Amino acid sequence: MNPAIETREVVNVNVDGNCLRGTYHKPLDGTLDLSGSLRGQNRVGVLFLNPGFLPRASPSAVYWADSFAKGGYPAFRFDLPGLGDSEGQVPEKMLEFVSGGGYASILSAIVREVTEQFGLSGVVIMGLCAGAVTALFTAAVSKDCVGVVMMDPYFFVSQERMKIRKELSRWATWTRLGAIASEIYHRLRHMHLVFRGNKLPSNANLPLLRCWHQLAAAGTPILVLKAPSMRARGVKPRVGEFDYLQYLQTTSDRNSRTCIHFIEGTDHSFADALGSAAVRQHTEEWLNVCFPCLRSSEAAALN
Repeated sequence: MNPAIETREVVNVNVDGNCLRGTYHKPLDGTLDLSGSLRGQNRVGVLFLNPGFLPRASPSAVYWADSFAKGGYPAFRFDLPGLGDSEGQVPEKMLEFVSGGGYASILSAIVREVTEQFGLSGVVIMGLCAGAVTALFTAAVSKDCVGVVMMDPYFFVSQERMKIRKELSRWATWTRLGAIASEIYHRLRHMHLVFRGNKLPSNANLPLLRCWHQLAAAGTPILVLKAPSMRARGVKPRVGEFDYLQYLQTTSDRNSRTCIHFIEGTDHSFADALGSAAVRQHTEEWLNVCFPCLRSSEAAALN
């Protein structure tokens, strides 16, 4: 039998009449958390969300979950309702549902169940793109969520803007005239931003930004991993686009425990070898600093 399979098991959580299924990656000292001897001893788990509409079984999430479990952190990959193996229906307007925090109560119930069932002191929620949005909304309402890892999050809600950008990018790719028009468009937007100062755009997701400030004021650890954007300047957005991360950093409470890392050479999915390894490294270092894991040797001393 594949040794990796022996370190995993399927877990089910019932929420609102739906059976939600996930995979539990047992930590290196995996028998200890189930026996109850380590309950309350700073056992923090890591919970991964679906990457968009995809099931929980993405190769990157499996790799990260296995890695964190080997480091002593119980890891979980869950399918939200209607996705992957979980029961339920996918919302008709998925992006609007996610942008409004629609999954927050459901994920909060999953976090609470996992915390109780496995005797954890708390859970870190890790999400990519839309999953990062859901993670932040959930952290603001869940008393069992102790930290958030956001991979390439977005903080706006307008679908129309996304559609315009997509079409403009496609035109700019196909024609030289399109590339020139695209550059002029973003330069004009940059001038508009300069005149507006640090004022938020009209399509900013205000409830989501409030969640960030709530968590920052409470000192909840937040790790942001940023991939390069098209024609962007490192962690900074492209000219003409509002810099939400800078805005959040400058307006957050002084108790904020926010860490932002730019991962060069990867893409939005972080699925390539460089991106996967960098996400693992930065997240493991962050976990070890914010939530030092109880090692096997320390656990043995307690018995």
